[in-house]
Amino acid sequence: MKKQLIVFILLGLAVSISAQESIPQIKKQSYEVKQAFEAESLFPMFLTGGYHFALGYRYERWRVRVSVINGGSYNAERAGINNSADDFKRYYKTAPGLFLGYNVWKNLDIYTFIEAHKFEIEQKDTGVKKDMRSLDFGGGIGYQFFIWRNLYIQPAVHVYLRKDKNLDFDQLQYNIPNMDISPVLRIGYRIWSK
Repeated sequence: MKKQLIVFILLGLAVSISAQESIPQIKKQSYEVKQAFEAESLFPMFLTGGYHFALGYRYERWRVRVSVINGGSYNAERAGINNSADDFKRYYKTAPGLFLGYNVWKNLDIYTFIEAHKFEIEQKDTGVKKDMRSLDFGGGIGYQFFIWRNLYIQPAVHVYLRKDKNLDFDQLQYNIPNMDISPVLRIGYRIWSK
C-alpha cells in the first residue's frame, strides 16, 4: 500500500508539472505598453546621401517624437501638389521636427507635426541654387509592424502644409507648393518598455 501511495503521489506531481508547462504564456502585445522609448529612422534618406534620426516616448496611447532630417539628393518637389518639377528641384537640408501622435487601434497611429524645413531650390536649366526656409505643419497616419522582438517597420503617409513662398531666378519664379503628400517608411527599435 505504501508503494502504491508513493507511485500515485509521484504520478500526480508529474502530471501537475506537465500541465503547468503546457499552459500557454500570455504574451503582451506591442501596443499594450504603458510607456516606451523608441529610436527610428526614415532609412531611405541614407540611400540618397542624407539621414534621418528620431527619438520617441510613448505614454499609454500618446507618443511624442523629435527628429532631424537631411534629404541628401532626394528631390522633394515631385511630392508637391501643383509643383514646379519641370523647372526646379527641391532638396531637404538639415531640419528639426516635433511630432505628437495618438494610437487609435492596435499599432495604428495618427499624428500631427511641425518641421522647420530648410530647402535648397535648384533651377534645372541653369543649376543656380537658393535656400528657402519653411515652417511646415501637417499630419500623418502609419502602422507599426513588429518584425522581430522590438524591431519594427512603419509605413506611413504624411501631408505637409505651408504658407505661400517664392524665390526669383532671373526670368523664372519658384513658388513652393502649399501641400506635399509623401509616403514614408521608417525602421525603428523599441529601446525600453513597461
